[in-house]
Amino acid sequence: MPVSKEILDEIALSPAEYDMIVDRLDREPNPVELGMFGALWSEHCGYKHSRPLLGMLPTRSARTLSRAGAENAGAIDIGNGLAVVFKVESHNHPSAVEPLQGAATGVGGIVRDILAMGARPIALLNSLRFGPPDTATNRRLLRGVVDGIGWYGNCIGVPDVGGEIYFDECYSQNPLVNAMCVGIARIDEIASAAADHPGDVLLLVGAGTGRDGIHGASGLASRTFEEEQELRPTVQVGNPFLEKSLIEACLEALGTGKVRALQDLGAAGLTSAAVESAARGRRGIILDISRVHRRESGMTGYEVMLSESQERMLLAAPPQHVPAISEVFEKWDITCRPVGTVTEAQFAQVQDGTETIAALPVEHLSDAPRYRLSGQASADARARQRLNLREVPRPDDAGQTLLQLLGSPNIASRLGVYQQYDHQVQTNTVIGPGAGDAAVLRVKGTDTAIAVAIDGNGRQCYLDPFRGGQLAVAEVTRNLSCVGAEPLALTDCLNFGNPERPEIYYQLEQCIRGMARACRALGVPVVSGNVSLYNESQGTAIYPTPIVGGLGLLENVVRSASAGGAGFPAEGLAVVLLGAEQLSARAFDLAASEYLYTVHGMVRGRPRIDLALERRVQGLCRQLIADGTLRSAHDCSDGGLAVALAECCILGDGRIGGGGSMGFVASDHLSASIPRRWDAALFGEAPSRIVVTVESDRLPHLLSAATAKDVPTLTLGITGGSRLYFDNLIDMRMDELADAWNGGLGDALK
Repeated sequence: MPVSKEILDEIALSPAEYDMIVDRLDREPNPVELGMFGALWSEHCGYKHSRPLLGMLPTRSARTLSRAGAENAGAIDIGNGLAVVFKVESHNHPSAVEPLQGAATGVGGIVRDILAMGARPIALLNSLRFGPPDTATNRRLLRGVVDGIGWYGNCIGVPDVGGEIYFDECYSQNPLVNAMCVGIARIDEIASAAADHPGDVLLLVGAGTGRDGIHGASGLASRTFEEEQELRPTVQVGNPFLEKSLIEACLEALGTGKVRALQDLGAAGLTSAAVESAARGRRGIILDISRVHRRESGMTGYEVMLSESQERMLLAAPPQHVPAISEVFEKWDITCRPVGTVTEAQFAQVQDGTETIAALPVEHLSDAPRYRLSGQASADARARQRLNLREVPRPDDAGQTLLQLLGSPNIASRLGVYQQYDHQVQTNTVIGPGAGDAAVLRVKGTDTAIAVAIDGNGRQCYLDPFRGGQLAVAEVTRNLSCVGAEPLALTDCLNFGNPERPEIYYQLEQCIRGMARACRALGVPVVSGNVSLYNESQGTAIYPTPIVGGLGLLENVVRSASAGGAGFPAEGLAVVLLGAEQLSARAFDLAASEYLYTVHGMVRGRPRIDLALERRVQGLCRQLIADGTLRSAHDCSDGGLAVALAECCILGDGRIGGGGSMGFVASDHLSASIPRRWDAALFGEAPSRIVVTVESDRLPHLLSAATAKDVPTLTLGITGGSRLYFDNLIDMRMDELADAWNGGLGDALK
C-alpha cells in the first residue's frame, strides 16, 4: 500500500477503506483526493456505523416539510404559512480540546445549518455533560464552554432559552457539548442546499479561509482521544460579529429570489459543502480554489479544501444574477467570490488555477461505506440492572436527604449559568430558562407560540439502552406538554463511544430501537439530528447519551403564559400528581436515580416506562392547560417527587430562583399511603408523572377529566406557608431548601 497507516489514521480511514477507494477509482488517489475521501467518509460526515440504524426512526408526519438527512435541518409546518426549522448537533471533541472556541463554533455551526434553510435563527438551547466539578480540569471545561456559548450567542443576537447540565465521572475526559438552534421561515421561502442547475455559479461568502479546523471531521470527531495526539490545530476559531452580518446578508440575498441553493461550510469545509450540494442536486462541480479568499499565505490546495474555518457559506446562483447578489454582500461588508460552476456531469473537479488537483465522481465521494455490525451487551450489563432495596440503606432523615439532593450539582439551580446568556433578545421569549419545563416563544404576527426543550439521561441508557431511549423521548415530550404545547417533532444527537466495540454498537442499536418505539407511541417524528461517536479515551467510553430536542405548538400564547410555569403561583391551590394513584416504593423507580448516585454512590437498576400511560398523562396535561384548569405544571424527573415539590415551592410566585416564599403542606390522607421505603417513594424517578396545581373549585373537573382519560391521580396537598411539610417525614423551612438549591452549583464550582 503506497499510503502509510499513519496517514490513514490521521484522516480516520482504514486500510480496507483505502483499498475500496482504489477499487472504485481504478487508480491511486492523490493526496488532495485522499483527504477529500477521508473527510466525506468520516463517521462525522458519512455516518458509516449509524446510518443503517437511523432508518428505524420515524421521520414523517402531516406537518413535516423536509426529508430527514436530505437538507441541513428539519422543517415543520406550524400554520399561518410559517415553518419552524430546527436541529441539534455536537461539538464534543473540539470543546474537550479548546472549550471556549469549541463551544462557540458549535453554536455558530448550528446557527448556519438553520440559516442554510432560509430561516431566521430565533433561539438556542444546549445540553452539556462534564466530569464531577470537584476537579480543576472539569471546572475549567465548564467555564470555558459556558463562556463560549454566551459569547457567541450574545454577539449574534440569538437568545439562549433553555438547556441542561449534568456531571458524571464518565465525562471527565470526554465532555459533551450539544447545541440546538431554532429558526422561523415562510414555507414558500424555505431554501434548498441542492445545486441542481448546470451553469450556476458557486459563490463562497464570508470569512477568509485559514488553516484552523483541518481534519476536524475526520481526525477529531471520528476517532477516540489518546494522550499522544496533539489536536489543538483541528479546533476552529469563531467570529460572531462576522456571523451576525453573514446571517443578515444571506437572508437578504435569499429575499431577492436570485439564489438557487445555499449550504453551510461546516465539517470538512469546502469539500463537504460543494460535494454534498452537488450530490443533492444530482450534478457535478468545477472549483477553482485559486479564487478562494484566504487569511493565511502559502496554503496548499489540500488545506484550502479541508479547512473548517468558520462563518462561511456557499451559494449557487444563475450567472446573470451574480452581480446583484454580490452587491448585497458588499453592502454588509461580506466578501463574496465566485469559486466554481455547477456541471451536468456528476464529477467533482478541483482546479488550482490551471492545475487539476482532484477529479472524482461525486457518487464515490458521497457514498461512504456502511457497516451493519453485530452488537452484544457487555458482560456486566445484567449485573448492574439488579437492584434490591434491601441492599440500599434507608437514610435516617428525609429532610436532610432532600437538602442534599437539592444542593447536588445535577439538580441545583442553573441560574448562575443561564444568567450569562441573553434569553430575551428578539423579544419573543414568553417562558425562559428556569421558569418552566420548556421554553415558550411567541410567533410574531400570530396568536400562536412554540415550545422547545432539550433532554437526555445517560445513566438510564447505560443501565438499559432500549428503555433509556424510550425515556429520553418521553421526557422531552412531557416537558413540552407541561407548558401546554402539543409535541410536533424531535431532533436528536446520539453521543456514544467507539461503535466498533460490540458493547457500544449494542447500546447504539438498542437506544435507537427504543427511541423509535417511543416516537411512534407518542406520535412524533425525528426530522433532523447528528451522531457523535468515538466519545471515549483510552478504552473508557461515556455513558450512551442520546440528547433529544423537542418542538411543540401552542394555539394560544396567552394561555401558556398564565399556566405554563413550574412554580406554585399562589396560596391555597390544590396540588395533584398526574400519573399515579399512590406513592409506590419499587426498586425500578430508583433505577438510575440521582438519589442512588448522590446518597449511595450507585448506578444500578433497570428503569421502566408504560408508553400508553405516558401518552394519556401528557394529553390530559395539555387539555387541562388549554381549558384553563391548571395554574402550574412541573414534570417529576431528577430527584423524584420530593425534589419536584421543592422546586415548585422555590420557583413559587413566578420568581426565577426566588427566596422560597411559597410553601406546601401535604394532605392528611397521604399518611396511610406512605410506604415503609419512603426513600423510594419520595426520591424514585418513575416517569409519566406531573405535579400540577388547580383552584379548589376546579379540582372536581380535573378529577373527572382524569377519569375520562384513564389517568390515575393523587391529591397531594395544598400550597401556602413558609415550610415544605410532607407527613412528618419532611418539615423544612423553605428558605433553607432554597439556599441549598440556589447555591449548590456555585458551591461545587468553587
